[in-house]
Amino acid sequence: MGNSVYVINKGINKSIEFKGLKAQYIWYLGAGAMILMILYAILYLAGIDTYVGMALILSVGAGMVMKVYQMSNKYGEYGLMKEIAKRGIPKVVKCNSREVFRNMNITAKRRSVIKK
Repeated sequence: MGNSVYVINKGINKSIEFKGLKAQYIWYLGAGAMILMILYAILYLAGIDTYVGMALILSVGAGMVMKVYQMSNKYGEYGLMKEIAKRGIPKVVKCNSREVFRNMNITAKRRSVIKK
């Protein structure tokens, strides 16, 4: 009976990382590249000089890559989604009536009756 060698996968539940880009930022970079290709095709069909179009696409592409890497380093795997969710939470909840606080006591009593 020979010795068996088992390979252990230690990367389970880790996010995908490619050249420093984490998780969804890989998809953002891919989508940006597709948009840049479509933009170049539109510029080409519009009759813009090829070198001008390439210079424009390369400069916008370099800026996009730098921005995606910056966001990947700043927010990490889930930080951007958390930041977007945080913006959806109101900073202040205004209540111009005392009825809310008056009814709190009544609802608390009802809950205690229901639990018994």
